[in-house]
Amino acid sequence: MSNISKTFRDSLSSGRAALIGYLTAGDPSLEQTLIYAEALVEGGVDILELGVPFSDPVADGVTIQASAQRALAAGTKLLDVIRLSSTIKKSLETPVVILSYLNPIYRMGFRKFFEEAGSSGVDGVVVPDLPVEESTDFREEARRAGVDTIFLASPTTSDSRLDQILRASEGFVYLVSLLGVTGVRRELSLEASRILERVKARKERPYVAVGFGVSSPDHVAALVKSGAEGVIVGSALVKIVEENLNNPSKCLEQLRRFATSLKEATTL
Repeated sequence: MSNISKTFRDSLSSGRAALIGYLTAGDPSLEQTLIYAEALVEGGVDILELGVPFSDPVADGVTIQASAQRALAAGTKLLDVIRLSSTIKKSLETPVVILSYLNPIYRMGFRKFFEEAGSSGVDGVVVPDLPVEESTDFREEARRAGVDTIFLASPTTSDSRLDQILRASEGFVYLVSLLGVTGVRRELSLEASRILERVKARKERPYVAVGFGVSSPDHVAALVKSGAEGVIVGSALVKIVEENLNNPSKCLEQLRRFATSLKEATTL
């Protein structure tokens, strides 16, 4: 059982869904990302998701797009994010998932990427633009390095393709709660409960986590009530970073406090 699967198991056995918190690595700097990641864990985040900044993040809304641009302007690259993961794992026991678009990984080479990721303690990788049908080589290298490959499924994913995604996903499957891109939203999409029902009806599957548009404790509580075993919060956390670029101490406290409120909402 992988570290990610163990985290889900342990969290659920304690009566709570797993809380996954996302930060764009390098926004506003790698040093600040490390400090903010530690604050999220102190607040209750069970799994850290670090985004690799990319020039064309097609699955992301304006908040994470702007965050990626700031991180790129600071010079953040894929290898920097892997090394940051290593630093985090030395001080925290929290599993680390890297989210990257395919192009940076492809340019590095699958084998080299996973050799670096595996030796740095990276527990899982999410690649939004990697089709499951074309992922054989990628998954082989991931397994060799002991890294979970996490795929996304959306409300429009067909039943046959959903089954394929569930078979290929390790650690957890990332359910996209809506038709659209990431971003802070007032209301939770009705599509979230429908895709959850479809996945939970299948006997053979990994753990299930829901993201995209999850922006408040109320959203988290509603998803957990609908059967989510994990919830992923990204843009709402990145927005706190954006609003406090010139006040890191305030950002630190707001991230910690918000993470605590999210974790309290994960009660089963």
